[in-house]
Amino acid sequence: MRTTTAAIVAILAGTVISCSSDKGSESAADTTKSTVAETSRASTESGAAKNPGLPPEPVGAERDAVLAAIRDVHAGLTHDEDKAVNAARNQCSSLDGGAANPDRGAAQRFSYDGVTLTDEDGRHINIGLRKTLCPKS
Repeated sequence: MRTTTAAIVAILAGTVISCSSDKGSESAADTTKSTVAETSRASTESGAAKNPGLPPEPVGAERDAVLAAIRDVHAGLTHDEDKAVNAARNQCSSLDGGAANPDRGAAQRFSYDGVTLTDEDGRHINIGLRKTLCPKS
């Protein structure tokens, strides 16, 4: 995320500098386009465009296991399966990122669609996610 933000700032800075130094020149516009393309390509090639803490979206049996772990805590959480899987992937990022209180974070992240979870529920979600989508690295 920091690398992506830095790339965007660099692109914007290059654009401002190019525009202010030579407003009427086509070569300034071409240089800016080239710089943007090169920065974008370098960012993508280095993997910076991906969130390194976010696991890939689960499919097949892995997806079923993740949904079952979430459903085990509260069946209403998997009504929208895509939303539940996205919340699980984001929770993995928090677990691997050293969140201060991951159980509370899970409870808040999964409290949606009229379901309000406790920190204990969040702990059970984290246990299920560690067994399925995001084992400790």
